[in-house]
Amino acid sequence: MPANNRYPQLEVDLKKLRHNIDTMAALCQQKGINIAGVIKGFHAIPELVKEFDESNCQYIASSRMEQIIESKKAGCNTPFIMIRIPMPSEIPDLVKYVDYSLNSEVSILNKINEECLRQNKRHGVILMADLGDLREGFWDKEEMLQAALHVEKDLSHIDLMGVGTNLGCYGSIKATPEKMNELIDIAERIESAIGRKLEIISGGATTSAIMVFDGSMPERINHLRIGEGMILAYDYGTLFGVDASFLNQDVFTLKAQVIEVKDKPSHPVGELSYDAFGRVQTYEDRGIRRRALVALGKVDIGDADCLLPRNKSIEILGASSDHLILDIEDCKDDLHVGDILEFDLCYATIVYATSSKNITICVK
Repeated sequence: MPANNRYPQLEVDLKKLRHNIDTMAALCQQKGINIAGVIKGFHAIPELVKEFDESNCQYIASSRMEQIIESKKAGCNTPFIMIRIPMPSEIPDLVKYVDYSLNSEVSILNKINEECLRQNKRHGVILMADLGDLREGFWDKEEMLQAALHVEKDLSHIDLMGVGTNLGCYGSIKATPEKMNELIDIAERIESAIGRKLEIISGGATTSAIMVFDGSMPERINHLRIGEGMILAYDYGTLFGVDASFLNQDVFTLKAQVIEVKDKPSHPVGELSYDAFGRVQTYEDRGIRRRALVALGKVDIGDADCLLPRNKSIEILGASSDHLILDIEDCKDDLHVGDILEFDLCYATIVYATSSKNITICVK
């Protein structure tokens, strides 16, 4: 996908991405940890998925079945993991296209086994434990043990590969060595019941990778599912205070065009009501300020407050569906209509930007 003059435009540097993938894979492998590279954050752009497929990642993972199917049809040979609990309606495709899946419902496990019998295939499962984040997973650990025994003894075409957990995505629970040891205790209880070692103890996602950096990850954790921590590497330093300067944080560059530059009041004039999204906003009156409109909106990037201007003297004021409003009063550059502004992305914005049909993707 060559660069062109269509904006908004998302430019992707494949060399910088590959550096991040290989660096994180090597760092984790030194600790005995295999990586599943998560592709959902960038909407499984084929050229980017290829970098994961040709890297040292042992698995590729997504929560979206269509992304896995498209990647497999494009020739990706790395084993795929479905990291959202499968819907009953997608089980035929799950068995056909996916090697492993995360699971927490016995009824789904039974349906997967039935479909495996129909297709004469085997499928690997990782049983999820809810350790407090309150998204997917068995809360009752006795129920989880019984589910493991059911898979091991009763489901002929399913292989119990291991156990896993998710932390931080919903309940914002911190991934800690204590939480990892909880998961290891569950794994060892299951191992004792089934009489063999589990191949996978999956300690979570990017938030858990922090323990790889500081050396606090318990030894038996041997699997992580990492997306943001390789494609953006933004959260390490910004949210967790970890030095990740050895990773590229500018793999993606969002470019957008200025469509208006004017001096205007900083507080709306008139009786305040609801904005386009049904919210009542508050505004600070800072007098007349230089402002710019950019042809980019919430439809394209979700939460505008999470967008990061490369020009640090530019302040994001907000956005409507199709307009980004900037304060450029303190900007040293003399901005004009037609100028192109560059932005960095975080996870909250990249998932929108890469799925927007209005943003041109340019891979270099």
